[in-house]
Amino acid sequence: MSGADVGEGPEGGVATGRRQLTYAVLFGLVGAALALWAATRSWSVEVTARQAPLPAVRDVRSGAALLPWLPALALVALAGGGAVLATRGWLRRAVGVLLGVLGLAVAAGGGYGLVADLGGVVSRQWPALCLLGGLLAAVGGGWTALRGGGWPAMGARYERPTRTVTESETEAAGRPGPMAGRRTTEAWDALDRGEDPTAT
Repeated sequence: MSGADVGEGPEGGVATGRRQLTYAVLFGLVGAALALWAATRSWSVEVTARQAPLPAVRDVRSGAALLPWLPALALVALAGGGAVLATRGWLRRAVGVLLGVLGLAVAAGGGYGLVADLGGVVSRQWPALCLLGGLLAAVGGGWTALRGGGWPAMGARYERPTRTVTESETEAAGRPGPMAGRRTTEAWDALDRGEDPTAT
């Protein structure tokens, strides 16, 4: 049996779906966490000089201070990773669509920090990381929206695969076996004698 045949079977399909699920969740979690961390960094520092001997005033503004909705969206996207694992089917796809929209919104916030005039000394690396994190989260959400309906649910690896019962098996189940009609004590007596009580 070739490797291609193995990958095309039911077990190979489940393994592929589980792998894709893992990657999508990792994209979403890493992207949202990166954006959340970058949003709490100092995006700009404005220094206002005062008359001596008073020291200058430093106004440090983070991404969260400039865009208060940015860390909130990143937090929701971060929680969405667990929702992807806990759902399945069309509901998982709907969660993927939501995460994709959230990721794009976070990326837009990072893009704003890159091009806007924030005043003072601007640190552009934090908005850039926020943009990158938002895009990663959007990729994970979009992937889930497109392919997540067929991925296995959490804990599916422990579920027994369903098996179709054939007609012959159904007929055999209806027939009385060798032990039908025997009392339990007779079976134990047969065991004591070294006989097989299931033998016809």
